[in-house]
Amino acid sequence: MYPRRLTPSMSLLVAFDAAARHLSFTRAAAELSLTQSAVSRQVQSLEELLEVPLFRREGRHIVLTDVGTMYHRELVIALQRIRNASLQTIAYRRGGGSFHLAALPTFATKWLMPRLNAFYVEHPGTLVHVHSRIGRFDLDLAGIDVVIGVGDGLWPGLVAHHLRDEHLLPVISPALAQTLPVSKPADLSRHLLLQVAARADVWHRWFDAQNLPRSGMQLGPQFELTSHLIQAVASGIGIGLVPSFLVEDELRSGVLELALDLPLTTGAGYYLWIPQDKMNLPPIAAFRDWLLRIKESGKPSY
Repeated sequence: MYPRRLTPSMSLLVAFDAAARHLSFTRAAAELSLTQSAVSRQVQSLEELLEVPLFRREGRHIVLTDVGTMYHRELVIALQRIRNASLQTIAYRRGGGSFHLAALPTFATKWLMPRLNAFYVEHPGTLVHVHSRIGRFDLDLAGIDVVIGVGDGLWPGLVAHHLRDEHLLPVISPALAQTLPVSKPADLSRHLLLQVAARADVWHRWFDAQNLPRSGMQLGPQFELTSHLIQAVASGIGIGLVPSFLVEDELRSGVLELALDLPLTTGAGYYLWIPQDKMNLPPIAAFRDWLLRIKESGKPSY
């Protein structure tokens, strides 16, 4: 197929986008500082190039056809990405820029957000757009530039930067600890054991590490977010096995306490993952260097 048919000129696409948003050649022309007839001609040229009608003319009004609606829906995404890329290129020249970061929701809330202002103080021209994601996904399709998540560090096509190892602690509310005290590992068999859906195996591993039979476990409800599980533990529903650094505040304040000081080292870690081709983009490189500099190490401070 003739390549030009698949890659119409930007002027034709911009004219069609404006006309589709306003459903008016006149208002589109005003937005683009063109004449109404110029916009109409550009849309007509695009229709002739694609060999499909994008609008229906109904008297003095225009309405998108079904294929026109589909085409515009896809085009809006592409045009926005082009505009964002142009804005970032201009911003890079000025020493700033922006990028989209996907992070585990509770990690972002409990660890990243309290520290992020320090990054902005050092890099006032850079913006970090934070999105919540759990598990693996296609970064390009999601419009994401970098990821913070948990795993073994291996993610094809991405470069991993280790932030911290994962240690899980069994935590309980003080009220529940008084009602059903825990003094030895076997006592956890008397409690409802709350789970994070994506990590449903960790209680099995903790019981194995303590040489306890799995048959004694009372597995409780599952939660998609660790933050929800932490809140459920605080309300006295059961015991949770959670990353130590995510409950430092609750342990320090007394909202939660250790059921037992018997952590489970999972062998997983928290990583910053960056696509190879984005490693040296100024805002991403600045964020990576800052994050690796301020990452915490050693035991939690509860």
